[in-house]
Parts: sequence; C-alpha cells; structure tokens
Amino acid sequence: MNYASVALVTGGGGGLGQAIGRRLAARGKSVVLIDINRGAVEAAAELLRAEGGAVTATVADVTNKDEVARVVAEFESRLGPIDILVNNAGFPRDAPLVNMTDEDFRSVVDVCLFGAFVCSRAVVPQMIERKYGKIVNIASRAYLGNPGQANYSAAKAGIVGMTKSLAKELGKHSITVNAVAPGIIDTPAVKNHPRYDLLVELANKENSIRRLGKPDDVAAAVDFLSSDDSSFITGDVLHVSGGRYS
Repeated sequence: MNYASVALVTGGGGGLGQAIGRRLAARGKSVVLIDINRGAVEAAAELLRAEGGAVTATVADVTNKDEVARVVAEFESRLGPIDILVNNAGFPRDAPLVNMTDEDFRSVVDVCLFGAFVCSRAVVPQMIERKYGKIVNIASRAYLGNPGQANYSAAKAGIVGMTKSLAKELGKHSITVNAVAPGIIDTPAVKNHPRYDLLVELANKENSIRRLGKPDDVAAAVDFLSSDDSSFITGDVLHVSGGRYS
C-alpha cells in the first residue's frame, strides 16, 4: 500500500480513534489525534508513541471552526499537508423520542455531523490545491434506524448523505470521500454499557458473524479507504457490522 504522510483523526481519545491511529501510525503516517477530552487523547497518544508511532495529541472542539482552523494550520506548518482526515468524533445519547431533550438531539448531531462538516471544510482547500486527499467518515449501522436513537441515527444518516455529496463534488480533484458504518464494536465505552450482556446477546443473534466487532475491524476498513489501494472507490459506505444490515 502507498500512503501519504499526515493523518488527522478526530475523536482520537476513544477506543475507535485510538485503534485507527495505531493502524495508520503502523503504516508510517504522522498521526494527529484530536479530542475534546485532554486526558483521554494525551493518554492515547502516549500509548501509541510507546508502540513506536509518530503520534501527537491536541485538544479541540470539532464543532468550533476557529479551533479546528488553528489545529489544521498548526500541524500543516509542523508536519506538512494533511492528506487523510478521519471524521470519527461522535457519541450517542439515547432516549425515547418523548423523553429526548433539545440538548440530547442537538449535541449528538452537532458533534457527529456538523463536526465532520467543519473538519472537512478546513482541510479540503489544500487537498484541492494538491489534487490529492482521503476523507473517511465514521458513520454507523444505526443510520438505518434504531429505536431510541432518533438523534444518533439522524446524524449518521446525515454522514452518509454528506459522504456521497462530497464524493461527487471533490472527485474531479482526485479526493476520495468514503464512509465506514460499524455495527456494535467492543470498545471500552461499550464494555461499560449497563446492558453490555444484552449487546453481546444481540450480536450473537443478529450478526452473521456471531460476535461483537473489534476496534481493529473498523481500523482495518479505515486503513484501506485511506490508502491508494482504494483510489477508484468514492462515495461508498463500507459496513463493518458482521453481516447485520437491518
């Protein structure tokens, strides 16, 4: 695989972000992990550096265009142009519709969807100038709909729509835009879920591959879509869900 030099991974302090950062760093990337949680992102970067990766942590709110612009400018000057953007930042805040607050809805959509828009808009101009770039958006199987996830499902469906729109818009500049749609992935956050046993049971019942996904399963998909091996793939949604599509 031929890889470019600098990768920016949002939500880098979480289980998926760390796995993605590890995979890209192992391929020789200079990886910048962004997260709003300083402790988590610095711990993730320290761990990956101890494993030999060229990994840097930075704190920023992906919904704040000024903070994102600062990060992009800083690391472009230090490391060079950003060739890969992985829009991974996001979280669920589940509730039945009648109990879901305005804040529950807006906060999830803002980080998952608006944050991906802000980060993409920040890196695309220099990608267009160089006629090269890889954007990988982390969607979710939830874009197909889940009860109690009107906010999260809407945000992830928006990610899919934005992925397809940007792929059509940016393809003429040799920029690919794809999405990865994980199922239930056995991250630390999922392990701490109060009904973890039910999630395992659901995976064993609904998945064709009867287990929870692993963070490395998602990282491998991102790895492929951010490589030149996927240079003729754009606007696609790669499900990493063990065969569960409904």
